[in-house]
Amino acid sequence: MTEPTAVLVLDYGTPSTERDLVGFYTHIRRGRPPSEAELADLARRYDAIGGLSPLAERTRAQANTIGRTLERHAPGRFTVDVAHKHTAPFIEDGLDAAIDRGATRIVGVVMAPHYSAASVGDYHRRAIAHASSAGIDYTGVPSWFDLDAFVAHQANAVRRALRALPSNTKTLFTAHSLPERVLVDDPYPLQLADGAALIARSAGLGPWTGWGLAWQSAGRTPEPWRGPDVATAIRDLAETGRSDGVLVVPHGFTSAHLEVAYDLDIEAAATAAGLGLAFGRADVVDDDEHVMAAIAQRIVETADAGGHP
Repeated sequence: MTEPTAVLVLDYGTPSTERDLVGFYTHIRRGRPPSEAELADLARRYDAIGGLSPLAERTRAQANTIGRTLERHAPGRFTVDVAHKHTAPFIEDGLDAAIDRGATRIVGVVMAPHYSAASVGDYHRRAIAHASSAGIDYTGVPSWFDLDAFVAHQANAVRRALRALPSNTKTLFTAHSLPERVLVDDPYPLQLADGAALIARSAGLGPWTGWGLAWQSAGRTPEPWRGPDVATAIRDLAETGRSDGVLVVPHGFTSAHLEVAYDLDIEAAATAAGLGLAFGRADVVDDDEHVMAAIAQRIVETADAGGHP
């Protein structure tokens, strides 16, 4: 019998307890511990959303839904587990566990829809390097922002959220910012623009007058990061006097973790309120069965095609 293909569902990682904050932040900073002020600021943001992020729990739910779909359509062909970039079990731990179970092929999918060499690409590079050292084949799903089920889910979320907002509300599609230096010749900005256009068209939004693009959650480093930041975009919108509300669609994220629950639901909402704008935030996909089933199908296609992302 052929050994099953191991599927790793990958995410950024999040601390499990408050005691894990230092190690988490240190790993993000490539071994450099954060200052007391930086650590206090991170702790403050986690406290504001209830103490810890739901990211690990929601990624596990996504993996479970993907696994059920794969088992239903290809019984015994796949096993599914979760690994993280910055917390245990790390990407390498997930690969080792799959290899210990006898896997000879591994497919990875990152719970981020759009590809950048500096983000999704980094997950896959780490996995390829570790798998290669063990003589195991690893293939990564490059992106999945263009899946019909994802576009439909986001369009429905936009229509649903707009019903609770003023008729002249501007919609802003947001995703995690990256440093300008890593975006040279990188597909990430174009995929974000193309993905937003697909969703906007499906939701029936007017071209550009009804929607636009913004960035969020830039790192706290002195180098330039891609903008405009969502707060700047909201302030610019208020200055025009042509909108009574703003709807933020975090199409670059799939669960309401820190970058959504704090950066948008608290910070961006406060910015809008201070400027007299009504604020709304579209639902993320979470573990929606239709979207997870579409991701499962892309995993099958990736496994069948082989090769690296």
